[in-house]
Amino acid sequence: MTVSAWSWKRLARLAFIAEQFGYEYADLQLTGDNKFALFIVPDLSPQGRQRAAQNRARYPDAGEGIALPPVVPDAIDLLKARMVVDTGSQYTDKLRMGLLVFFLTASAAAICFRLRADTAAVAIVGIVWAALMALLPVLLVYSRRYRAKYATQLQAAGFTPAIDPSGRLRYVPPGGQLPGHGNPFAGGA
Repeated sequence: MTVSAWSWKRLARLAFIAEQFGYEYADLQLTGDNKFALFIVPDLSPQGRQRAAQNRARYPDAGEGIALPPVVPDAIDLLKARMVVDTGSQYTDKLRMGLLVFFLTASAAAICFRLRADTAAVAIVGIVWAALMALLPVLLVYSRRYRAKYATQLQAAGFTPAIDPSGRLRYVPPGGQLPGHGNPFAGGA
């Protein structure tokens, strides 16, 4: 499922509701068109099947959004933390910095090219470009601390760090496996 109008809480709530009806959160990735792809897979565990059966019986109109299970704030917070860590580990810091430098430099060059030889405007673009380049390391440190805060929250809740088949750092639920549990539809997530 690709989501364009998103917020961390909204995505976590969506995954939480899916988990109540026999699915589990598998991954969240940023797509090439700056949208998020939320991956949920069938929960094949006995607890997941039992929870799904109970909620389908209790909330038969859930498909129409009429009645849904109550949201558990702690579960939403943990799902949000997993999503933040998953999207943060999608690209390495070097790649993220490289992409930002390329984008900012290409944008500044395009603006200068459009302005032609207006030296005052080109100088202003150059100053703004230099200021943004100086800001990049600060943003990188902020991003690392932001992800570390959520990784600490996951570890405190009993999640364990694991490397998935693609080499990304993921957090495994207590007593669980990497998302997908060998499901062929999990897409390597």
